[in-house]
Amino acid sequence: MSEQKKKRLRLVSRVIFFINSVFAALLLLSYVLPYAVPKSFPILSVLSLLVPVFIMINFIFMLFWILNVRKQFLLSFVVLILGYSHVTSMYKFSGTLTEPTENSLSLMSYNVRLFNIYDWIQEAQIDQKIVDLIKENSPDIIALQEFHPNQQEAFDFYPYQHVVLRGKKKKAGQAIFSKFPILHKGSIEFPNTSNNAIYIDIVRHTDTIRVYNLHLQSLHINPKKEEFSQKNSERLLKRMATAFKMQQTQAELFEMNRKNCPHKKIILGDFNNTQFSNVYKTIKGNMKDAFVEAGKGFGSTLDFPYFPMRIDFILTDASFSVNSFKTFSQHYSDHFAIKSIISLD
Repeated sequence: MSEQKKKRLRLVSRVIFFINSVFAALLLLSYVLPYAVPKSFPILSVLSLLVPVFIMINFIFMLFWILNVRKQFLLSFVVLILGYSHVTSMYKFSGTLTEPTENSLSLMSYNVRLFNIYDWIQEAQIDQKIVDLIKENSPDIIALQEFHPNQQEAFDFYPYQHVVLRGKKKKAGQAIFSKFPILHKGSIEFPNTSNNAIYIDIVRHTDTIRVYNLHLQSLHINPKKEEFSQKNSERLLKRMATAFKMQQTQAELFEMNRKNCPHKKIILGDFNNTQFSNVYKTIKGNMKDAFVEAGKGFGSTLDFPYFPMRIDFILTDASFSVNSFKTFSQHYSDHFAIKSIISLD
C-alpha cells in the first residue's frame, strides 16, 4: 500500500473517530438528562427523546472498530457500560417469567386514540377490534387513555368502572375498568389541558391497592405528517419544550396525590415521554418498571418510524413481583397495548 493511501486511510479513521467522539459525548450527556428539570432546561428535555438513537449509534461505532480490530472501540464500549441501566431499559434480551401466585393481578394499559373515531387507521371496525383484544386477554384491571364515551357500553363485561371525561365538550378522557369492587375513586385535574390522571382503590385479599391511570401532556407530533425542515425546527422545539414544562407540572401534581396515599400503588399510563426523562424519573421514584423487570426486545409502545419509543408504562411498588410483561403488536392505535401480571410478595 502506498504511503499516500495510508495517509488517506488515517485521515478517514480520524474523521470517523471524531464523529464517534461526538456521539459518545452526547450519550454521556444523556445520562444526566433525568436530572435536568424541564422548566429550567427545556431543550435538554427535548434531547432525551434522542437517547435511543445515541445508544444505537454508539453500538454501531463499537462494532465498526471491533471488526476493524482497532482499539478505538473502547470509547463507545466504556460509554455504553457506564450507562448500562440506560441500555437495559431500552432493550431486554429475554423476558423474565415467573409463575403467578394466588395474589396475582393482571394489568393492561392502552392509549386507544378515541377508538379510531376519525379513521386515522384505514381499516374497518378498529373500535371492535380493540374491545375484542381486551376481551381476549381479560386483564383484571385495564387503564385506557384517550377514551371515547361512545364505547363505554362495550365494556359492560367489567362490573366496576371509573370514567372521567375532559375538554370543553367532554368528548374524551381516561377510563379504568376493574373486576374488583372499587372502594374509592378520584381524579387529579391538570390545568389548561384535557389531560389528567384518575385512580381507583381496590381490595385484593387483605391489601388495599391504589391504581392510577396517568395521561401526561402530549407533544402533538405526528411523525408521518410533521415537516421536519429547518424552517419549522425552531417552532417544533418550542412546542415540545412547552409540552415538557407542562408534563413537569403535571408530574408534580400527581406526586402530591401519591404522597398522601397510604396504600400500595400501581401506575398505568401514557407518559408521553421516555424512560430517559426527568418526568419518568420523578414518577417512577423507587417503583419497579414492569418492562425492565420482565420485558423483552425494545418494548416500543409508540408507532414511530425508524427508532423505538417507549412512552407507555406499568409501574408497581417494590412490594410487588413482576411475573410477566408483554407489548402487543396489533396496530389499532398510534400506541401499542401493554400487559403485565404481578404478584404481591
